[in-house]
Amino acid sequence: MNRLSGKVAVITGAARGQGRSHAIHMADEGADIIALDICADIPSNEYPLATQADLDETAKLVEKSGRRVVTAAVDVRDRPTLKKVLDDAVAELGGLHVVVANAGICPQGNHIPYRGFIDAFDVDFVGVVNTIHVGLEHLTSGGSVIVTGSIAGLVEQKDLATGGGPQGPGGAGYGMAKKMVRDYTKALALTMAPHNIRINTIHPTNVNTDMLHNLPMYKVFRPDLPDPTREDAELVFPLLQAMPIPYVETEDISHAVVYLASDESRYVTGQQLFVDAGASLKLGV
Repeated sequence: MNRLSGKVAVITGAARGQGRSHAIHMADEGADIIALDICADIPSNEYPLATQADLDETAKLVEKSGRRVVTAAVDVRDRPTLKKVLDDAVAELGGLHVVVANAGICPQGNHIPYRGFIDAFDVDFVGVVNTIHVGLEHLTSGGSVIVTGSIAGLVEQKDLATGGGPQGPGGAGYGMAKKMVRDYTKALALTMAPHNIRINTIHPTNVNTDMLHNLPMYKVFRPDLPDPTREDAELVFPLLQAMPIPYVETEDISHAVVYLASDESRYVTGQQLFVDAGASLKLGV
């Protein structure tokens, strides 16, 4: 306990899923939380995104730990608004020590127009860059930046959208964003190391969240079925991992986030940490 005592952390995509889990685990370790989420749907992304009610629930769960929390509905693609929201929250809480760039979408399906590529890339890469760059203005020596990547960044780009594959333009945009996150965070880690600010990326496999559990994603895993169920998809989910599991849980990622946010990892930077049950091994990495 208290591994993050005295720290303030901003988390994007905090209304549910991994982001909510990170907020709770960090608060349990003593951090005050700035919880941000779009709280609206994006048309090319066919599964529903988080709501204001979801974000409010995250705030209540953080407060149960006795920590302060500031929430805001903001789109990470909108840097000017994101900057104002973060500046105001940092002023209210008295500082910023950790940035968790977690917000993401994953539109799937060949029926989605090219806008799916644009939206996925803009949220999953441009949104990460926006979050980090406005956050760096507040970080000082000892600060930590943690980015949510994905093993999807290991898949050949040509395999994501060409040849009638089930991912479509949105999957291609998602994969490209996750590829670029790897190089971006390595370059930024070198740049910020003289300032004693650390930059690390966590790459999960499938995670037990709404991004995984929706019909468009089930169709990616079961293209042989017109309307696959969760049960249908879960028959093949384990094929992705080397370990015989269908997916990891949000807390599996949150434990790594807490470590990278804490002073225990004070000399850990530029790392690409795969919390993936061996999925990257099966992909040859």
